[in-house]
Amino acid sequence: MKIEISHVTRYSYLEPVMDSVNELRLTPRTNYRQSCYHHEVTTEPVASLFTYEDYFGNRVHSFSVNKPHKEMVVKTKAIVVTQDQSSIAKFGLPFKGQLELLKGEHLQNRYIEFLLPTVYTEINDDLYAYSVKYPLGEEGFYVWAKNLMSGINSDFIYDPTATHVNTQVGDTLRLRRGVCQDYTHLMIAVCRSIGMPARYVSGYHFVGDLHGGSTDFEQASHAWVEAHVPGTGWLGFDPTNNAEVDWRYVKLGHGRDYKDIVPVKGVYRGTAKQKLDVTVDVRLLD
Repeated sequence: MKIEISHVTRYSYLEPVMDSVNELRLTPRTNYRQSCYHHEVTTEPVASLFTYEDYFGNRVHSFSVNKPHKEMVVKTKAIVVTQDQSSIAKFGLPFKGQLELLKGEHLQNRYIEFLLPTVYTEINDDLYAYSVKYPLGEEGFYVWAKNLMSGINSDFIYDPTATHVNTQVGDTLRLRRGVCQDYTHLMIAVCRSIGMPARYVSGYHFVGDLHGGSTDFEQASHAWVEAHVPGTGWLGFDPTNNAEVDWRYVKLGHGRDYKDIVPVKGVYRGTAKQKLDVTVDVRLLD
């Protein structure tokens, strides 16, 4: 499917600020499941963009605005062609073979960043107590990940007012509610607790046709999990919507947790009083 994304980030400051240095991670990936055919970035005030790939292979645009300004706007547009992820996991290795691969030195060394806990995905006694509800069985890691995804979706309440950008897994387990970032961090932590590599994915989720064709509903960027199924590879799971990743999902990038893949981040000199507005429009072109 061909999907068009428009993303506008607007910072408004109470007083003029200056020496603003920023990084953007808003370029859709091109991989086995999607191809980015067009992408553009504009800024107000106008600034020169420097682009590079970070450690995880995410496309980064950086820029600076040195002169005083009371507003900064970042606009991105992209056209991406997507497809469903492979169903090969349903016919993967037997459980014994999966375990052997998972415990092997090659996989451990290659994906060590996605096996170790982080501040957002701390593995503690509360997490172990929660994870025992989802024991790993002979069905293998793919079925286990699907069950975990569905379990998190039913165990927690989606509540945009309950958490914030710095919420950690321990807070989510205590509150029993949160948003896509919290659901994703929790599933990652449980995966890592059993030795399964898992990473945080930032992107977009097309749901326009689920709203009767209306484009007036509020949209936002989204987050989900990619877990490494031994013998199969990386597969996407969305615990927020209890869905495996399909053509509706447009991936921007991945990292160990949210901190690695913040869409827009930066520093500046001036007042701390600011207002942030983000507008996202995800449309199906054909």
